[in-house]
This record gives sequence, C-alpha cells and structure tokens, in this order.
Amino acid sequence: MKYNRVKMESIGYELPPVVVTSEDLESRLMPMYEKLHVAPGQLEALTGISERRWWEKGHSLSDGAIAAARKALEQSNVEAKDIETLIYSGVCRENFEPATACAVAAQLGISDQANIYDISNACLGTMNGIIDIANRIELKQIRAGMVVSCETSREIVEIMIERMLKEKTMQMFTSSLATLTGGSGAAAVLLTDGSFDNEGAHRLIGGANHAAPEHHALCRWGITMSPQSIGDLVFSPDKLLAAIDQVMEPDVIPSVMREAMTSEKLPPALASIMPKDTLPNAVSEFMSTDSVSVLKHGAKLGVKTWGSFLGKMGWARDQVDKVICHQVGEGHRDTILRELGIAPEKDFSTYQYLGNIGTVSVPLTAAIAQQRQFLKKGDRVSFLGIGSGLNCLMLGWEW
Repeated sequence: MKYNRVKMESIGYELPPVVVTSEDLESRLMPMYEKLHVAPGQLEALTGISERRWWEKGHSLSDGAIAAARKALEQSNVEAKDIETLIYSGVCRENFEPATACAVAAQLGISDQANIYDISNACLGTMNGIIDIANRIELKQIRAGMVVSCETSREIVEIMIERMLKEKTMQMFTSSLATLTGGSGAAAVLLTDGSFDNEGAHRLIGGANHAAPEHHALCRWGITMSPQSIGDLVFSPDKLLAAIDQVMEPDVIPSVMREAMTSEKLPPALASIMPKDTLPNAVSEFMSTDSVSVLKHGAKLGVKTWGSFLGKMGWARDQVDKVICHQVGEGHRDTILRELGIAPEKDFSTYQYLGNIGTVSVPLTAAIAQQRQFLKKGDRVSFLGIGSGLNCLMLGWEW
C-alpha cells in the first residue's frame, strides 16, 4: 500500500493517574510466589517493566479517548466539525453496542454526517484505523479523520490475580504473566489530506501487512463461565425449592424447613454447591497467553512483514532512521530488533514505565518520542505493529 495525500497532523494522549509498580503486584501474589518458590522481582526481571498505570475505578473509556482527542485537535488547525470519520479502535470498549466511537463523537461535537464506528483487531486496532482513514483520504472521500482509543488493564489484572491466588500452579503463573504487563492509557491520531496548513505534519508513505491466523489461539482475552459457575446457577436454592414443589404438595414441607433452605442456613456440605454469585458475577473475563509461542511465531511473522515493507517503501534497512514498536516488554523488543536487523539506538521504548497498552502503545510512544526530540523532522520512521491473531502491520512515515 502506498499513499501520496495523507498527513498525520498530531497525536494526543492521556496517561492515567494511578501508578502500579511490579513490586506492588508481586506483594499481592506473595502466597503464590511462596508456594512455587518464585523469588520476588521476577516480574520485572522477566518483562523489563517496572511500573504501569491504571485509571481510577469507574473511569469511562470514552472520557479517556475524548481527552486524548481534544489534545490532538489543540495541536492542529483542525476543528471537531472538520472530522468526517471518527474511529474508536480499542480492545476495551464500553458496550457490545453501540460503538464507543458514538460516545466520543457526541462529546467532541463531530458532524452528524461523519462516519462513526469502532474497529477491533487486538493490539493492531489503531494502526488498522489509520489505514482505514488513510484510504478514505487517498480516495478523496474525506479531508480529515481521527482514530481514538482508550485501554484499561485494572479490571483484567485484578481478576487474574484473584485466580492466580486460587490456583497456585506454575502453569497458571506462566500463562498469566503477560496479563500482568498490561497498562492503561488513551491516544488519538489525527489524519488529514494536508490542506489544514500544518507545516509540522508527517507524511504517510505506505505500509505492508502479513497474517498467520493459524496461531489465533495463542493469546486470548474474553469472557468465560466455569463448570462450577454453571452448576451453581443450575442448582440454586430457588431452583431446588421449585423442583421440590413440583413433586410434593407445598403444605407437606414444614415452614421451618423452608426457612432453613437458604444459602445462609444450609449445612456446609450442601451450601458448598449452592451459588455465591448471580449470573453477571458468574460470567467473568479471562486472559491467557502462551508467551513463548507468541514471541516465536510473532518474530517469524515480523521478519516476513519487514521484508515486504522495505520492498514496498523502496527503502534499504539502513535507510530507516527510527522505529516505534508495539510495546510488549524487554524480551519482545530485543528479539524483534535482532531478527529485523535494527540497531537498538533506532528504537524508542516506553514499556519500562507504561507496560503494554495494547492499541495505544504505538501512537502514545511515538508522541512521547517526538516530545523528547527523538523523532526529528525528515526522519524515515517505521511503526511496527503486531497483534494476537497473529497479524502484523508496518507503516512508513516521513517525519
């Protein structure tokens, strides 16, 4: 894919206020560490992540995206009414429907003629959104569009810590390790056709993508209901009473027995099979990652995509000045740079203090890299994205 008319005007981002260190998480996991004889400090040692950020409890995803979007607009000559496509691209969304983009558009004051929708593709969502808007601009369908995203890790990390403390096994520890790297944040990428008089805009040159969907089961985040939860729902006290009522005359059951047949008053042996939760609580999130396999197959896919990317850009490897990778952790960063033959000094990382922020990682890291003058005018910059599935997408910019 190649582009001639697409500019990135600005990137806005919002960082959550709550700082959570790896030491904080390990202190909560100490019963598991003690049982498995895991030495404290392993979380940071294995991932390179010393801290990450969380939103306050009850924080709205759309509020984070709106804050980032307003910052992106403030850095440009574009107004909200000029945006003709608004895409929300986060893994985390407020509802199955409507699109979280609608809540963002309402608060920003986006035109009622704009295209407003969500895109979901694991950690590649924002980069996919950039391509979607770039295509519209290249086809002269729109002049300006914005991709917004807000990710939150507090909830899934809390859930997984609870499960890790209940199931203190090495398999649970290794499959949950990637979950503990999760951070939170919001970002907004503003793209135009270059007609808004911004000399600081960055030109999108093109990109390349490859997929390896045979590995789709290696990293999963979803909703589950355990067999015990199903049993709890089926064999609730109310349902047990209803069954008895169907086979016996109600008057036959003494009132004292009826009063005893509640989860609070049942004998311990019987109470143990009775429900503790309602349906919404019995259904919960889960995350599981085969980190070793994801890295192995992800690196292979990255090498394949990198070859296609350089060919389509017409660049030699040493002509790439800077790279912004998806922020997973130290092992992933080091392996990818080595396999692609990229010198470490060309990379800018934020995972050490922000963790893995999913779809927000690449744009937020690029924004910070620019603020710290790591990315300079005229640089050839590559965004290197990979997401569970597996999917890989790389974009080339003239900064």
